[in-house]
Amino acid sequence: MMKSFVLFVIFLISFGLKAKSPELSDEDLKTAPPKIIRTCCSFGYEVKLIGLPFVKFTDITSFDLLGRHQYLGSDTEMNGIVYTHFGGFIDVAHARDVSDWTAYLYKLIKKNQKEKNHYFEMKLGNEGGNKKLKLRIPENLNDDDAIKLAGKIAYDISVWHEIATWYGNSYLPLIKERYSAFSVEDAYSNLLGAHIGMEAIKSDLPYNDAVTKIIRQKLADLKPVKTKADTEKAMNAVKDIWWTDKEYLPSGKVLIKREFRVYGDSLYPRLIPSDEAIRFKSLPIFTTTNQGKDLNDFYDLCIKLNLKFPYRRMFADLEHNKVEDKNRTITQRDFQAIISFGSSKNRKKYPIDRYQF
Repeated sequence: MMKSFVLFVIFLISFGLKAKSPELSDEDLKTAPPKIIRTCCSFGYEVKLIGLPFVKFTDITSFDLLGRHQYLGSDTEMNGIVYTHFGGFIDVAHARDVSDWTAYLYKLIKKNQKEKNHYFEMKLGNEGGNKKLKLRIPENLNDDDAIKLAGKIAYDISVWHEIATWYGNSYLPLIKERYSAFSVEDAYSNLLGAHIGMEAIKSDLPYNDAVTKIIRQKLADLKPVKTKADTEKAMNAVKDIWWTDKEYLPSGKVLIKREFRVYGDSLYPRLIPSDEAIRFKSLPIFTTTNQGKDLNDFYDLCIKLNLKFPYRRMFADLEHNKVEDKNRTITQRDFQAIISFGSSKNRKKYPIDRYQF
């Protein structure tokens, strides 16, 4: 019972994180944003907590309730999950997080380009292993490509968070976060956030005002349902198909369906059965500059994997001739291989293929 109480308290603390400075000054660029900015959300409706069955979590909001954006978060943003007819379930907190990362990375790229720091490294903390960003910024990188590069890196950081939690990384003590890894709404919400951040950078409005406006525009384009009750109805339409209330958080069995398809030319949302005939809206994944150069060539998101990752088995069947192999270090180019790892030899421990796609 004491362990359950601790879990409950941690959940309450995590959902009440306060805001930090919204400004993107040179001082802000000295350290990276936290790996998790806004703690949200668990997919489902009135999902129970282990040991505390009287406590039920529902992380749902509505279009009309959304508050003003604030860089690095505020409890006045009124985040949660909103169902949209063209974009499926949108986790607004995820979108805001990736938008903030995009803005931060753009400022970082432009600052170092201006100072002629063409090769720049920054530590990004520990998440599934020590993370480091290595940037290679050519002097002639134009502004449009700098924005694309920032969005691409921010999206990769969000993908790594899903990978790390799937393989056992936990941000909060005593709470296993695999229950939320690769949730059906995560990838699309994260990529939407990158698009929001990229557009906000180009806006003449102050960053927070721009994001506030663009989020509402993007959600309106995706045709959101009118009320929280409508999103609850959409959640219940996929109960026992995408999620179940027969399991308790933080069990990984709460989610029946997960979304492991996070890369490609574009992402497509998952719609509830009644909307499947509707023409949904895909989101492009920017992978090249305006001149057709691979954005991966401008950076490495390096992670020195911890022992939760079976490194040798992961790459045993692949050509993996990397200088840093002996150090268990991978980059964003390896993310897809790590995601795919659970679909064959290791399906018992990392059972990607037991989930519906």
